[in-house]
Amino acid sequence: MTKAVRGRPTMTDIAKLAGVSQSTVSLVINHLSGAKVSRATRETVLRIARELGYPLERHQGRHDNRPGQAPNLIVYLTDELTTSPHAMQTMDGAKDGAWDQDCLVAAFATRGDPGREQAVLARMLDHPALLGVIYATIFTRAVTLPAALDGVPTVLLNCHERECRHPAVVPAEQQGGYSATMHLVAGGHRRIGFINGEGWIEAAADRLKGYRHALLDAGIPFDPALVREGDWQVESGYAHALSLLDGPDRPSALFCANDLMALGALDAARERKLAVPRELSVVGYDDQDLARYTHPPLSTVLLPNYEMGRWAAETLIALARGGKVSNAVFQSECPLVSRDSVAPPAS
Repeated sequence: MTKAVRGRPTMTDIAKLAGVSQSTVSLVINHLSGAKVSRATRETVLRIARELGYPLERHQGRHDNRPGQAPNLIVYLTDELTTSPHAMQTMDGAKDGAWDQDCLVAAFATRGDPGREQAVLARMLDHPALLGVIYATIFTRAVTLPAALDGVPTVLLNCHERECRHPAVVPAEQQGGYSATMHLVAGGHRRIGFINGEGWIEAAADRLKGYRHALLDAGIPFDPALVREGDWQVESGYAHALSLLDGPDRPSALFCANDLMALGALDAARERKLAVPRELSVVGYDDQDLARYTHPPLSTVLLPNYEMGRWAAETLIALARGGKVSNAVFQSECPLVSRDSVAPPAS
């Protein structure tokens, strides 16, 4: 029997118990016949969904777009959709949150082109079924909304306004960086290297703040010699891990600001013949599918893409239907996912 979860079960809960991605769960539950999902995986996902009490019946049948029906179309406007798996997971969350309330999502990627953005809005804002707009970005950042959205129910996803005129959701990146570092501290580590992404990216700056805050709370002096700035790719994780491991006082643990750089760090440890986690502990960030299949499986921090997408859709629907919605920026928790890449430091 599947272990119960607290609160309303989500696709994330099903994915964790089934050992598959959130996208796979969405494909199965939404009955997409063209999806390349094995029969065994499909049966496992549906069985776990039923045992958790997930409302499968909401995903059956068709939406009715009869004339006179209440607005049920959400325009999902984003700068990018295909540059990483994160964008599609966020989209899945928005689609599922909308579907559960009898709404549909139409997605448009502008690639950061203001002309394309204006063209989409010019066509879609007059649509008779329009309920509102989700305005999303691939990198967490401050944005200025186009004037065309004035007076249109709008929710910001993975971005925010300085004026806080609309509801917005972003990841709690500082909390995620703090959790990853404290996980290593709790394991007995005091010399912890940090391989970050480019510092100009908001997520990287906040993960560094979380790292430093955890060290401060643990009474561990911050050592800038233990911090490297990479580019989110495997090769930079590998190169920076080697430079840290080859130093005169190498760290006993590495926190990498994404799973791809953590994969590079694991390669560097193998090259230096350091057993993970017995001789070096490693923590990543994002919880991409690959984190389950590294050797050993990677402890990491979950970037809550699906949950943010679902929050955005549910909040927009509440806003458009006259509910009380705060314009504050909601920070979605980034929980630690503990696997097998962390152990106490070698004596």
